[in-house]
Order: sequence, then C-alpha cells, then structure tokens
Amino acid sequence: MSASMAEQIRERLQQALDPVELDVLDEGYKHAGHANEGKGHFHVRIVSAAFAGQLPIKRHRLVYAALDGLMDNGIHALSIDAKAAGE
Repeated sequence: MSASMAEQIRERLQQALDPVELDVLDEGYKHAGHANEGKGHFHVRIVSAAFAGQLPIKRHRLVYAALDGLMDNGIHALSIDAKAAGE
C-alpha cells in the first residue's frame, strides 16, 4: 500500500530540510464545494535551520522544491508556515 499524500509530504520535507518541527495537516474537509473537493488541500508548519536568514519567498521555494512532482500529482492547494529555529 502506498503512503498517504500527507505522509509523502512529511517524508520529502524531512529528507530535504531536516526540520526540528514539522506538522502536515490534511485540510481537504475545509474545501467542500471547491475544485477537487476534499482532496489535496494541505497546511505545512515547518521549523528548520535551512530557513535562517531567508526571506519568506525563499522559504516557500525550498518547500516547493522538496515537494517537486507532488504539486502536480496530488497536492491541489498548499499553505505554508515556514520559520527558522527561534522565530
């Protein structure tokens, strides 16, 4: 059996950014009536040393890069809260 999309997101971010904190929430239930209803809506809260000194746009790009391939294959919407340790 293949890993759930949330588990795949978690594994990719763990490998790429070595976070000290990581929460991946499936928020599909919040999107009744929207495109791809109930599927592919996620929120990521991640704290990583990789984000130290980076602007928010760069932090988001690092997350998107780690999730390359999933953005077009399973993730419909992604909200990101990316912080450096101590923020």
